[in-house]
Amino acid sequence: MRPEILARITAARAARDLSDLARQAVGTAAETTSPAERIKRARRMRQMANLYVDTIVLAEALAGTDWAEIAQALNRADPGTVAEEFAADVAEWSALGEEEAGESAADTEDLDEWYARHREDHDPDLEKPVADLLNRH
Repeated sequence: MRPEILARITAARAARDLSDLARQAVGTAAETTSPAERIKRARRMRQMANLYVDTIVLAEALAGTDWAEIAQALNRADPGTVAEEFAADVAEWSALGEEEAGESAADTEDLDEWYARHREDHDPDLEKPVADLLNRH
């Protein structure tokens, strides 16, 4: 499995987790809790959103997208700085073996089932949006 496919699966997992956390935030809006706890929860959501963005950037870098294009999408001026920030992750993911990649992609069916349960009418009507990544060569 190509590393960019694994990164896209990882991004799908992060998006699912972020969605679940956002739904919990709505559900606890009227909950009596401390300001510090509400801020901690919001910070956790921001951290998860940043992780999602970083994983998408990683996937695009692994797919060979030019760093200038990535930097522009991130609204960053210096592509070299962005490339340096992600260099270690790109190297690590590029070196993953088939066995490690296969284990990391094992939950694609679970992600697709989650999507089907939560899909609304305005969402893409796809049966296997994550597992279909495994068919890319």
